[in-house]
Amino acid sequence: MSHPPSTPSPPLEPPAATALNVSAAATSDKAAVTSAYCEVRSRTEGLIAPLSPEDQVVQSMPDASPAKWHRAHTTWFFEEFVLGPNANGYEPADPSYRYLFNSYYEAVGPRQPRPRRGMITRPSVDEITRYRRHVDAAMLALVDARDGELDAAVTDMIELGLNHEQQHQELILMDIKHLLFQNPLRPAYLSGRPGASPREDIGGAGWIDHPGGLVEVGHDGTGFAYDNEQPRFTTYLQPFRVADRLVTAGEWLEFMSDGGYRRPDLWLSDGWGLVQADGWDAPLYWDRPADGTDADWTVFTLEGDRPVDPTEPVVHVSYHEADAFARWRGARLPTEPEWEAVAAANWWEPPSDRATVHPAASGSPGTDDLGFGSEVWQWTQSAYLPYPGFAPAPGAVGEYNGKFMVSQHVLRGGCCATPPGHSRPTYRNFFPPSARWAFSGVRLASDA
Repeated sequence: MSHPPSTPSPPLEPPAATALNVSAAATSDKAAVTSAYCEVRSRTEGLIAPLSPEDQVVQSMPDASPAKWHRAHTTWFFEEFVLGPNANGYEPADPSYRYLFNSYYEAVGPRQPRPRRGMITRPSVDEITRYRRHVDAAMLALVDARDGELDAAVTDMIELGLNHEQQHQELILMDIKHLLFQNPLRPAYLSGRPGASPREDIGGAGWIDHPGGLVEVGHDGTGFAYDNEQPRFTTYLQPFRVADRLVTAGEWLEFMSDGGYRRPDLWLSDGWGLVQADGWDAPLYWDRPADGTDADWTVFTLEGDRPVDPTEPVVHVSYHEADAFARWRGARLPTEPEWEAVAAANWWEPPSDRATVHPAASGSPGTDDLGFGSEVWQWTQSAYLPYPGFAPAPGAVGEYNGKFMVSQHVLRGGCCATPPGHSRPTYRNFFPPSARWAFSGVRLASDA
């Protein structure tokens, strides 16, 4: 199935010969900041290039947002928090955008309700493209106009805005995948790319043992981090072990065949209620004919439907499913400190040129066998709570993380849709325990 793509903004050309990582924006060097800004903003436009205008407007569920809204909101962030306070004489592209594209910042003012973002058919996709160009031109002019080094407060806010946009780059892929899955034709986001060839059995998981004791958790202040990753603190761990690879789709098929979705003894009460109410019998995006067998399961990916590969990491499972699977295996999910203590010693950064939109099997080219930060976000058993001594940032940006520290669980690592260079061992992702549309998977743990 094909359609005419939308017209994204033309790529911004950084002055440097090579693109710099987004962390370059932490410096006061104008060329480095400009390069990082251009790199991130251009990547967003590249992600929406395969989408038609119609693809960019529809909202598939209250938790997802249209691609057009993501493009506008990330632009609004720079207009609201960088240009407004720092660019003398800056005129907003359209005063109504402050209402339309605010996400949840109460200090900024009222906003379009999240479940109704798909109702914003106007401004059009082309108008949002012009909005991005308007703000980009003002941002580059702001940086260029500064004499000598940039103010730390300005560069810090630009860096936050760029990391914020990288988060929305992953959300664009999450949300468009959920949208295209609702279409009975199951169109691919990227077509014409062959799916991965099924690999040979990768064998059972082993374990990484940890002696426990006192460990430090949280970001050490070197480089960028969100406020919820700080302050760094010391905690005590009992001896434990974590699996040396992610749970695979093949192992999930065994769980399903053994009645995993039919056994209430494996499930937390809320999770069992969701199984009953929503008819869960497999991970999100899995499907098979009514008369099919376990060998007939297919999975919808951003490259279209394909047979389930038993060697790939299972993905798009909720906390409740992950917890039930762990109980079925006689194991548990790791806590945040356990996961970080092992991941920090075994971290692997995916190559910047890796082009994939589906988790790869352990041992695939360009992947890390341990998979701590590359294929799927990994549920922990830890509730999303503040670290000891946590204090939100002052002002409206203090609403970025702190006010969501309730009724959510933490995921760690990164996934195939996470922008290169965006993740780190201390990164704290968080979702409600029922969420399935994120690229979420499972790593097991147990007491030693």
